[in-house]
Amino acid sequence: MEATIRIERYADQGRCVGHLDGRVVFVRFALPGELVRVVLDEPHDRDDRYWTGEVVDVIEPSEDRVTPPWPLAGPLAMGGGVGGADLVHVSLEGQLRWKAITIGEQMSRLGHIELEDVPIERMACDLETGGLNWRTRIEMIADDQGRPSMRRRGTHVRVPIDTMPLASRALLDVADECHVWDGGFEPGSQIRIAVPEPRPAVGVASPDDGANHAVLVDGELRDGSRELEEMVNVDGHEFRYTVDAAGFWQMHRQAPIALADHVLTLVRGVLDGANAATLWDLYSGSGLFTLPLATLAADRTRMLSVEGGRIPVRNAQRNLRRVGITAVDARCGDVSTVLNRVPRDLSHPDVVVLDPPRAGARAKACRQIAAAGPRGIVYIACDPTSLARDTGTLTGLGYELADIRAFDIYPMTHHVETVALFRRAE
Repeated sequence: MEATIRIERYADQGRCVGHLDGRVVFVRFALPGELVRVVLDEPHDRDDRYWTGEVVDVIEPSEDRVTPPWPLAGPLAMGGGVGGADLVHVSLEGQLRWKAITIGEQMSRLGHIELEDVPIERMACDLETGGLNWRTRIEMIADDQGRPSMRRRGTHVRVPIDTMPLASRALLDVADECHVWDGGFEPGSQIRIAVPEPRPAVGVASPDDGANHAVLVDGELRDGSRELEEMVNVDGHEFRYTVDAAGFWQMHRQAPIALADHVLTLVRGVLDGANAATLWDLYSGSGLFTLPLATLAADRTRMLSVEGGRIPVRNAQRNLRRVGITAVDARCGDVSTVLNRVPRDLSHPDVVVLDPPRAGARAKACRQIAAAGPRGIVYIACDPTSLARDTGTLTGLGYELADIRAFDIYPMTHHVETVALFRRAE
């Protein structure tokens, strides 16, 4: 069934909202103010509170609408259909507006905080590349002919691909060199390519550049190295990280630098020149924030880091030993469980940094953090809804939102990274 709908506002998951016969319709590939022709998803005759659909024709376009630079990720009716770039039809400036408004709306609805403006920072390289070539990790699936492919949205159909426009140029070079696009994979196998960037600075010890990449098939190494070396320059210092090729690392090639720099600045502001500090780094991964934070007050910094994955914790411990940092108690386990047994000398942190998964920290962990009485809490969030919900919890526990900034480290998608600073209310 098709219908003509006037789009009213932004919604979640890269969709916009319109109404049809009094019923809410969530529309993919639309923009507020547009008049569009929409095909409704099946079944569309059920008595649900809302329907969903996708644009098949734009009658009155928004000024923010552009021709998708990656048509395969656009609307199905326009030759697209694969996922991974649900804002590919939106100008770069329009994407920033979309994300800032979404954060503000979620903070109002769930966090009960009205924000006049949410500053949002684009990575400088994205303007040069038009929002493409930023991913240092990509995942695909082999189709029935053994070719790299992506699933068509809402189906089990696999669309073969011979490039990935969101992938960094370094990653695309590796894919070519390793003949990934030539196929030959077992049908249905999962293909992952990871290529660290930026490359190590001159004079920094690192593995041979030719080996500092990984092509994994169903989790098994096919080419490169299982352990990758990431180099991050923070506050003028070069930090080296060993990370697992199959594990988590910030995907945008500039995200680790931008986020670590900002987090360090916020923590330094809370400490206000103190020559000693106790810090917590929760959901700490391979130690992206742990390493620079541990150097804030030289040998007077004591830290607790907590991460659920054994391999990331092992790598974080290795990363710390490499630079001679011994004052970090790096623990593996569920955050809430570990926080029930914090050693006395680490039990009252000055600042807590947390970078939880998409679901957020949730109320229990927020209560445990607040009970420890830190002066400041730096919360890094990849989902505005989870951040807003946890904001409501923290403000109810005596903390005030002191700073918020977004980072557009997922261009062409509705995803956005937000960093919020909470201070204990006087």
